[in-house]
Amino acid sequence: MSIREGAAIAGGKWRFSMMGLLEDARNIQRKDPAARTVLEVILLYPGFHILVYHRIAHWLFEHKHFFLARWVSQRGRHKTGIEIHPGAKIGKCLFIDHGMGIVFGETAEIGDNCTIYHGVTLGGTGKDTGKRHPTLGDNVLIGAGTKVLGPVYIGDNARIGAGSVVLKNLPANCTAVGVPAEVVRINNKAVNPADDLDQQDLPDIMAQRLIDLDRRIGQLEKAAQGDIPPTAQQVAARQRRR
Repeated sequence: MSIREGAAIAGGKWRFSMMGLLEDARNIQRKDPAARTVLEVILLYPGFHILVYHRIAHWLFEHKHFFLARWVSQRGRHKTGIEIHPGAKIGKCLFIDHGMGIVFGETAEIGDNCTIYHGVTLGGTGKDTGKRHPTLGDNVLIGAGTKVLGPVYIGDNARIGAGSVVLKNLPANCTAVGVPAEVVRINNKAVNPADDLDQQDLPDIMAQRLIDLDRRIGQLEKAAQGDIPPTAQQVAARQRRR
C-alpha cells in the first residue's frame, strides 16, 4: 500500500468518525427536550464530550497505545465525571443523560441507540479475566443509579428501572426492576424504550410482594381461627382442653 492510499483510507475513516459524532449530537438533541440546538449539545453536553474522548481513546487502545489511551480516558473522566475504559465498545447514537458517576468497564459492549442515565455502572464482579462486563443490545434504556454487574447480556429494547441491580441475563422487550432485578413485564410487541425515556411507568415489585404476603397471612389466619377472631375466653378454653 502506498503512502497516498494509506492517507486516503485514514482520511476516509476520520470523516466517517466525525460524521458519526455529528449524528450522536443530533441524537442527543432529538431526545433531550432541554437541548435547543445541536451546537448547544456539541459545546455544553458532557454526554457528548465523553463520546469524543472515547472515540480517540478507543482508537489508541485498538492500536496498542494503551498508556495514551488510558491518559485520554482519564482526561475525559476529569472533564465530564464519566469514566469509560478505552477498551469498551460503544455503538451508534448513545445518549448519556447528565452522566455524572457513570462507569463502563473494559469489556463492556453497548449496542446502537441506547439511553443511559447518571450513576449507572457496567461493571465486573471480581478479579476475573477475559469477558467480565455486561453486553447491551440495541435500544436499551438503563435508569439512574442502576448497577449491571458481570458478563450478563441485556436484550434489545429492554428497560431497567432506576436503582436496580442486574446480576443475570435479561430477555429482549422486557422491563426489569428491583435488587436484584427481576423481569416484571414482557411485551411480545416490539417497543423502543430508549426513545420514550420513561423511568416512572414501572411496577413496584416490593409493594406487590407485600400485598401478596398480607393476602397469604390473611388466608392462614382465617384457616386457623375462622372469619371472627376468638375471644379471650375461647382461647383460654382451648388451652385447658389441651
